[in-house]
Amino acid sequence: MISTANSSMAVYSLIAGILALLFAGALAKYVYSKPRGNKRMQEISDYIHKGAIAFLNEEYKVISIFVVVVVIFLLIVSNYTDLPWETSLAFLLGAFFSAVAGNIGMRIATQANARAAEASKHGIRSGLIVAFSSGAVMGLSVVGLGIVGLSIFVLAYPDRASSILFGFGFGASSIALFARVGGGIYTKSADVGADLVGKVEENIPEDDPRNPAVIADNVGDNVGDVAGMGADLFESYVDSIISAMSLAAIVSYAYSEIYPLLIASLGIFASILAMIFVKGKNVYAAMRNGIFGSSIIFAILAFILTYYLVGKIEPFYAILVGLIDGVIIGLSTEYFTSDQRKPAKKIAEAAQTGAATNILAGMATGMLSTVIPILTTAVAMVMAYEFADFYGVALAAVGMLSTLGISLATDCYGPVADNAAGISEMAELGDEIRKRTESLDAVGNTTAAMGKGFAIGSAAITALALIFTFYEKAKGAVTLNISLTDPYIMAGLFIGGMLPFLFTALTLGAVGRAAEKMVEEVRRQFREYGILEGKGKPDYERCIKIATRGAIREMILPSLLAVVIPIVIGLWKIEALIGLLAGATVTGFLLAIYLANAGGAWDNAKKYIEAGNFGGKGSFAHKAAVVGDTVGDPCKDTSGPSLNILIKLMSIVSLVFLPLFIQFAS
Repeated sequence: MISTANSSMAVYSLIAGILALLFAGALAKYVYSKPRGNKRMQEISDYIHKGAIAFLNEEYKVISIFVVVVVIFLLIVSNYTDLPWETSLAFLLGAFFSAVAGNIGMRIATQANARAAEASKHGIRSGLIVAFSSGAVMGLSVVGLGIVGLSIFVLAYPDRASSILFGFGFGASSIALFARVGGGIYTKSADVGADLVGKVEENIPEDDPRNPAVIADNVGDNVGDVAGMGADLFESYVDSIISAMSLAAIVSYAYSEIYPLLIASLGIFASILAMIFVKGKNVYAAMRNGIFGSSIIFAILAFILTYYLVGKIEPFYAILVGLIDGVIIGLSTEYFTSDQRKPAKKIAEAAQTGAATNILAGMATGMLSTVIPILTTAVAMVMAYEFADFYGVALAAVGMLSTLGISLATDCYGPVADNAAGISEMAELGDEIRKRTESLDAVGNTTAAMGKGFAIGSAAITALALIFTFYEKAKGAVTLNISLTDPYIMAGLFIGGMLPFLFTALTLGAVGRAAEKMVEEVRRQFREYGILEGKGKPDYERCIKIATRGAIREMILPSLLAVVIPIVIGLWKIEALIGLLAGATVTGFLLAIYLANAGGAWDNAKKYIEAGNFGGKGSFAHKAAVVGDTVGDPCKDTSGPSLNILIKLMSIVSLVFLPLFIQFAS
């Protein structure tokens, strides 16, 4: 229970959230004020924008049915158990805010691509400012909506907020998984079709306007890496705060329940202030300056708040541990995926002997890249626990996500830069502009990979916090036998350990099936329309429709698994469910890092060759690297990122329906 005096402090967090949204609006106005370039650039940008909107509209039709069914089910459960009926209201608002966060990001990104390409005519710095500003709109919208949503419920229900808010996290997580899986299937089916037929079979450039799948490919960058990532990190952000608020009930710190919300609010101010450091001609250095600057500012503000509000400094140490863990994971991801680092260069070198050796090198790199994130997260978890018990683990997750406003901005910058590079080639803006936008894109690949690594790391520690929350709430209601000698725990561990592999198989298979249809369509258009001979024009809209239909159809089963399986296991045995959550978190964390980093390394190894190394574009090594990149694409943009949502969603579903499980157990 949050006291009335403490809950009133949520007004400050509400103000911080509103400030973030206002600042996002100002940045959006700035982006929209920039010119969109010539008629051809506007035409391509409009194709991408309309395709992305069309996909989201179709996706939301399916998701809305799911939301209505869950709301009804929650109301039924609340009628027969101790589940507060307001949980259904929180679920509805969480789902809505999650969808809005992704939608805002996607809309600004599809409006910023041509503007970033046009701005690049005046230099790399100008293109950087436009692309980064659009990403900042997304980042600040996510943290703003998250803080506003949580603050509303704390102010409205101070005595029950920590329980009701699990519904808010459930809604956010559900939409995130649909958005990530659906967007990931869309973008990679289009990408595979564009690459395999265009670059490998017909030997034409990546963004050649003659390729029928090229617009669908650019649309995919936005619905997957912008809308999907936004919804993904929105739910990580709110879930970490919710778990910390709930675990606060077991510690004796003053203001402990409102403290996580206030700490997250400080991260908003740190992110806004640090945006002034994102400047200069060195794009990558500018991005790092912003991230490191926000981390330092946040640490100072968090120390001051903790010292004067809580009276004990241990919670700050737990937050600092999480913040450092996030930075280390980001730097580790950058090392293993950047085209300027040894691992990606070795993968590119392996491509000289064929696609098989290129793929093997990428797999080895991805597996090796799991070591640092696993070790640092394990150390962070133990240290955070020593500082402030389970509450400290949850605070570590809050600390890791505290500067999300700017870290997500650097991530969403990537798809905008990628689209800008594509538009500059399709609109034939010339070699100089193409080089500038490709430089922006190259950094975008690395920041996107870092963003995925950061998202996966935060997911793991957030999932741990949620599991601890589940255990603490469950043991207060039923007698639990938590031991490795308990067969139910072991059964749950095995089933949970298997789930990420099942989920990955379903999502990779979905991309493969959707990509087959795309490949056939691109081949058909080349064959029947005489596009390459200049006799006909590509039908972009047909490829967009194929990608949309395939993604919507294929996203349903994997997404439902994360909701249905925890409920089934929880009704069977609560101990088995705890084992399931633990097993899924361990293997899901490992598998997600492996898939994301291997895919990122394959991608940048290809780009290293395209920069003129090992024969450059069109060489034998390049074609082998394209095959490796094609294998890696669904790993890094569909399955890997979706796994981090899977492990959090299963934990939050378990918490929401715990009253139902207790009823069955008693």
